[in-house]
Amino acid sequence: MSKKTPNTLFIVIDQLRADCVFGALKSSLDLPNIRALASDAVSFRNHYSVTSPCGPSRVSLLTAQYASNHGATRNGTPLKRDVPNLATVTRDAGFDPLLFGYTDTSQDPRFLPPDDPRLFSYEELAPGFNEIVRMRLEGDSSAWEDHLRAHGYDVPAYPDMYRPRGDTPDSPALYAAEHSDTAYLTDRVIEDLGQRPQGWFGLVTYIRPHPPFVAPAPYNDMYDAADMPPAKATDDPDWHPYVATARRKANVASTVIGFPDLKASDATTRMIRKLYFGLATEVDHHIGRLIDWLKQSGQYDDTLIVLTADHGEMLGDYGLWGKLTFHDAAFHVPLIIRQPHAAVRGITVTEPTESIDVTPTILDCLGLDIPHSMDGKSLMPFLDGATPKDWRKVTVSELDFGDPISPTLWQTDHGLSIDAANLAVLRRGPMRFVQFAGALPPILLDASNGIESRNLAKNSAHVQTMLDLMQDMLCHRMVNTDGTFSRTLITDDGVKVAS
Repeated sequence: MSKKTPNTLFIVIDQLRADCVFGALKSSLDLPNIRALASDAVSFRNHYSVTSPCGPSRVSLLTAQYASNHGATRNGTPLKRDVPNLATVTRDAGFDPLLFGYTDTSQDPRFLPPDDPRLFSYEELAPGFNEIVRMRLEGDSSAWEDHLRAHGYDVPAYPDMYRPRGDTPDSPALYAAEHSDTAYLTDRVIEDLGQRPQGWFGLVTYIRPHPPFVAPAPYNDMYDAADMPPAKATDDPDWHPYVATARRKANVASTVIGFPDLKASDATTRMIRKLYFGLATEVDHHIGRLIDWLKQSGQYDDTLIVLTADHGEMLGDYGLWGKLTFHDAAFHVPLIIRQPHAAVRGITVTEPTESIDVTPTILDCLGLDIPHSMDGKSLMPFLDGATPKDWRKVTVSELDFGDPISPTLWQTDHGLSIDAANLAVLRRGPMRFVQFAGALPPILLDASNGIESRNLAKNSAHVQTMLDLMQDMLCHRMVNTDGTFSRTLITDDGVKVAS
């Protein structure tokens, strides 16, 4: 066995649904490199992000905390400066955590002057990272945009740079595939890591297939819209007041730039799905380049590889787009981990796991202590082919759908205060229980048939099931309070900390 300090390649794909890799959409989508990695690693098939959208989900991923503990529950909500995260812990241990991309971490304004540039965008840097390549979706100063200009492109301001060159949303992007954000990021990762000694630590974050959905040729036309699997439907599209508002909040036209009058239809949904699939396949291609580079440079067997996504995407299911909902597609994401010199390969784990488990697992693989503030648990036993005793039976995700400055449609439609505009969803087996903080009725779903649009909460035959899940949610919240000092005591002998 090698005694080298392992490299760490942590890949986060933005908005990739789990069923694109392993589930119902798999047969329609070509992801050969991600699936090849899974066959040589451990795959977690029942893995969920604990929150959404981008900023909160990445904060939870890196701090290993539920959103209710770290508090950065919206894009733009600051993260307290002293919360330990993957980068700060590894840096303290002597690593240099490199960032290729973005973390969408809003800065703590208590420690910065009011005119500090970092207080004018939510797309800022998580503490501890050494930012090698600066990538931003909405903001300026993106290294990729500078790269495009250097290659002669006339780059308009956001969001017009994502307007396709043509009369339909599936027209190609203004840039060629070799100059896309995905290609550029991969080029820079290989260029930089190729010059570093053994033991490097890199977080690589791909923006795609996050909208706006626009793809360079040939990825814009790689799939036939007629072959796309149809979106899930419901007999009653407005079956719950939250859903009725969500359909107004984000329609199909909001997924693309330059087509504000794009009408909802089966044909439109299939066209947008083929763009999403094309973007996902483009990311897969470049992940394949990273894996090939590791193999060709002799580093593959000495590199811890972790691949996941921050959250999912509805893709028109039930008439919904984006990720601001309680449905599985918004939270169910892939997780693949290849540990160097592991005894097992190509196995599948079906026990429920959460995004907050990823950082503790990486720390454990590197032989580092896991801070008590982290809610997640190391998945190391699974990587060795074992199931830990008393492993969790449920997963929980939280979603804040309010805005303290400009009230959201949910706040205005339902008279919700900023503190009441949130929900939590608990999953146990096929059952889904959704609790809203205020005004909106609870939801009980049986997802065993893959359909999540029939509320059983008012059915007397399911009262006990709902009460059991409510108790699960209450116990979960009581157990998972902020653990920063949960194992620390001030005593006559000074500070004592449990091991």
